[in-house]
Amino acid sequence: MEITYKFDVKPTVDQIIELYDKAGLPRPTNDKERIRKIYENSNLIFTAWDNEKLVGVSRSITDWAWSCYLADLAVNPEYKKSGIGKKLIELTKEKVGEQTMVLLLSVPTAMEYYPKVGFSKEDRSFIIHRTK
Repeated sequence: MEITYKFDVKPTVDQIIELYDKAGLPRPTNDKERIRKIYENSNLIFTAWDNEKLVGVSRSITDWAWSCYLADLAVNPEYKKSGIGKKLIELTKEKVGEQTMVLLLSVPTAMEYYPKVGFSKEDRSFIIHRTK
């Protein structure tokens, strides 16, 4: 299996939804328009491909100078433990550069994963939750 990583190719909405559903990422995958809008307004996307099959994605929003919010990291469960998630994070960090921090909100099931790939846990964040 040879995984190809791409920065210049956005997956289709259907590919994204299929990956998110398989990965168990809690996103509004029943709303194609909302997923389309999410990707249309993100400015840093890396994808991982096994031939023509989307097997991983990292989606971020960044200002390229101070902060990068890693909004989504999803890997097809058939490909977990193969380093795809770690590589997507490395590519994101490399692209935004040394002056930019990468931050995220983790789903509960990934709390033990992120420290293993270089993130430090912070207890000083705040959130205003969405209502829809």
